[in-house]
Amino acid sequence: MRSFEEPRIAKGTIAGLIGGLAGALAMNEFQAVTQGVQHAWRRSAHQPEKPQQQGQSEADDATMKTADRIATLVSNRHLTREQKKKAGPIVHYAFGALAGALYGALAELTPMVTKGKGTGYGAAIWLGGDEIAVPKLGLSASPSEFPISVHAKALASHLLYGANLDLVRRGVRAAL
Repeated sequence: MRSFEEPRIAKGTIAGLIGGLAGALAMNEFQAVTQGVQHAWRRSAHQPEKPQQQGQSEADDATMKTADRIATLVSNRHLTREQKKKAGPIVHYAFGALAGALYGALAELTPMVTKGKGTGYGAAIWLGGDEIAVPKLGLSASPSEFPISVHAKALASHLLYGANLDLVRRGVRAAL
């Protein structure tokens, strides 16, 4: 026998998935803008950019490392640098969508989850993901190795993720 809650949870999950994609996009845009502002500030303050040494490539971020690990598990081979650059955003959007789907389902079951209009959820993902899981999985250095400004920017981008997730989820959910 089907529960009367199943369609409601399914709708919430779909709305959350769409909201999670929108939140991940907002997060990426925020990070791009803040990175551009940081570079402009350095130029205006006549602070030199840290030059890359010849032959040294940009370090892989956590999404690129995750994509490479998945590829290694599935195909038993590592991704090239170019493949990691393409796969990294896919990992980010997939995680954002899945986290959004979970939020959408939880919002249907426990509306208290939506207190703070998604910002509490975004903060929880930042703490559990960026600050705990990502370093523990060896996808980044220890949080103590980063300046507070890096943590603040990451928290701000996750708060923005959560707020956009909730806003879009509410709109989509009302339309379903």
